[in-house]
This record gives sequence, C-alpha cells and structure tokens, in this order.
Amino acid sequence: MGGKQIKLTPMINSVKMMADTYKSAIDRLISHLDGDFTSAVEMMLNAEGQVIVCGMGKSGLFGQKISSTFASTGTPSIFLHPAEAIHGDLGRVRAADVLILISYSGETEELIRLIPAFERINTPSIAFTGNMDSSLARYADIVLDISVDREACPLNLAPTTSGITSLVMGDALAIALMEKRGFKVEDFAATHPGGALGKRLLARVSDQMITKNLPFVAPDTLMPEVILKMNEARLGVALVGTAGQLEGLISDGDLRRALGAQTDLAKTKAKHVMSPNPLTTTPNTRMADAEAKMQEARVQCLVVLDETQSATQNVVGVVQIFQPAP
Repeated sequence: MGGKQIKLTPMINSVKMMADTYKSAIDRLISHLDGDFTSAVEMMLNAEGQVIVCGMGKSGLFGQKISSTFASTGTPSIFLHPAEAIHGDLGRVRAADVLILISYSGETEELIRLIPAFERINTPSIAFTGNMDSSLARYADIVLDISVDREACPLNLAPTTSGITSLVMGDALAIALMEKRGFKVEDFAATHPGGALGKRLLARVSDQMITKNLPFVAPDTLMPEVILKMNEARLGVALVGTAGQLEGLISDGDLRRALGAQTDLAKTKAKHVMSPNPLTTTPNTRMADAEAKMQEARVQCLVVLDETQSATQNVVGVVQIFQPAP
C-alpha cells in the first residue's frame, strides 16, 4: 500500500504495559482472597431472595455485567442503579436478598446515601472496594478487596485496572456458585434459548440427523459398488445391512485401512471391510453429547437407532459432525 506508514511500536508497547498491569492486578487479587470470599459465596448460596448488584458510573457498568453473569448461571440477580434507588427503585430490595455494592473508593456519594435505607431493610451486604478503611467497607458485612497498585490509564485515573479486578471478582463468585449449585449444561441451556449457543445446547439428534436416502448396502456387495453408494450419499459412510438389521458400517477410515493393507477392493465384499460395531446414538440425545462422543472417538458420524424396546433396533438416521483432522 502507498501512503505514509504509521509507526505502531509505541502503541504496541502501551498495550503490552496495560496487559502487564492487568496481569499483576489479577495476581494481587488472588493473593488477597481469604475466608471472606468463601463467606460471600455461602451468603449468596443461602439467600432466599436474589443478589442485587449496585454501583455508580463505571462501577455500575461493571456491576450490570456481573449481575447478568449471575442470572445466566443459576443465581437470580438484578442490577440496582443508586440514583434510581433513591427515587423509588429501593422497593426492589428485600431483607431476604443479598447486596453487592461496588465502589473502588468506598466513598461514592450516591451509594453511601443508600446505606441508612439498606440498614432499615436489614439486607446483608458484600462490598467490592479498594479502600478497606472506607465508609462502604465499615458498613458491609463482608468486604472483598479489589485494590490495585495503579490504573492502566496513563493518568492513573480512569477505572481500567480496577474495572478488571471488579469483573474478575464477580466472575469468581459466579463460578464458585455454579460449582456449589451443581449447575449443568442443561441449566445453562435453559437460560440461553436464543442464538447459536442456545440452539446448540438445546438441539437434539433428531433435529439434525439425516433420514433420507441412507446408503445401505448388502454384506456381499463388492467394494466398487459400495464406494459409489458412499459417493452418492455424500455422508462418508455406507451402512451394511438393512434398517431393521444393521450388521456394520464402512467409513472413509475403513477404506484407508483396507488400502493400507493392500486389499484388492475390486474383489472384496462389504462384510470384509466393515466395522461390525459402529457407534450409535438415539434421536432424543442432545447434539452436544453426540458431538462430544464423536470427538472422543474421532469419528465423523453416529448411526441413529430408534428408542423402542423391541428386540430389533431400527436405523432411523445418521448424524454427522465435521471436524478438522487431528
């Protein structure tokens, strides 16, 4: 490209310095974790109400993300804006709830003004603060230290590093609560029904399996005809037998192994190349589980069998996953 070249080295150095500052802050945060963190987890776990996260300015924005993470991982939570709270939204707070109050200075005016109201409601509270001698720290039942040596901002003013420690502390609490609650993939899917992630977690094999023109071949079929059948179906496999009596499966891998053994495929029958015990699944299996099974076995498809209790399990489809070769 023509034109003037922009020197990026000073910018890259600034980014590296910022990243180093963030790493140091996270190490500091972890080193300061103690029994108060465990107590905070137990307080939220045992709460009959919800976790109410409250913060002003940037702390409020971080708090919104933290509250959202709680809500999507099994801990009911809402965000309470301090300025709105003194104009009626305080009615959202109940004694059965738990408050998470975020203020790096511990002296944020809008938050401190709410303390008498919180005391009247008698709601237990957890403070995220960098000032352990602040008004907020003195008020809260549990204080979690999010202090940093300095902000990544060149002026040491904008809440950059302290924002990271707030978010990391919030995520740490959310993960600990997930583990305590035994939060599972199914639970996560229930709170994420929309978008690609939700669809993947909620999808069943029946939603994605191929059911038409399945490539069945007889056990005595010669391999050239089997290969034609595989190419026509474009599934990379041939099913040996019938829908009511599956005897085996021939995959691309089986073909490679036969060629490696210098087998004369022109004179070889399907039953001599097939794998007699192909991996199977059922229509109601979650796609995420089916994909995990394929990845573990390093195969690209599963045979789908019906879920009837009859002696013969019928083949109803094939489900695939396309993954890069290891």
